[in-house]
Amino acid sequence: MPAQLQDPVAHLREWLHKPAPQGRWLIGVSGLPGAGKSTLVQRWAQEINAYMRDESVAALSMDGFHLTKATLARFPDPQAAFARRGAPWTFDPHALRAHVMALRAGESVAWPGFEHAVGDPVPGALQVGPQIRVALVEGLYLLHDQHGWDVASCFDEHWFVDVEMDTAMARLENRHMAANQQSRAQARARLDGNDHLNATIAAGARAKAHWLVSNPALIPPAARAAPAL
Repeated sequence: MPAQLQDPVAHLREWLHKPAPQGRWLIGVSGLPGAGKSTLVQRWAQEINAYMRDESVAALSMDGFHLTKATLARFPDPQAAFARRGAPWTFDPHALRAHVMALRAGESVAWPGFEHAVGDPVPGALQVGPQIRVALVEGLYLLHDQHGWDVASCFDEHWFVDVEMDTAMARLENRHMAANQQSRAQARARLDGNDHLNATIAAGARAKAHWLVSNPALIPPAARAAPAL
């Protein structure tokens, strides 16, 4: 079983002091939807870059490898494809692997983003220059090994943001209500029909990670410290 990583930022500093044999160090950050992966990798990268006083760490997401809406519309059952968008088979893992391997080689890489207002990837939204020595890549399925996924071996280390399922789903429910103007019933229907299914798939890879990382923002205050005796 993976151990708990108590200080992710200090651990990243250790990677920066090691010479990367192939160009860059790559760390995959997985976890449930709603676990806060994107926020955490951005925060860690900002802290390290401020400490180093340069741009040494890049925070990247696999969201830019969603299949486009035009591609989903060509599926045998487009309605089902759109309903399950976010499942492993609604991404392009081969393109992700190609970009990750280019990162590993130390190349300058045009990394895609994702425009949530439009609902489609944005090619070349981020530029990863040669000064980047550690790339943090976050996503649900970096440890997944079915549906054409084969990117786990491209990384030097894997972290899993360890958040309780109920906590992650409650956060997603509130996010759907706020971002999409959905009622609570609509948000819960989306959870039941899609998000919880994706979360179960992502959770199945937890044991494959090297480290577990907590997200303090999603830990109830009462659980953060033992009561005084």
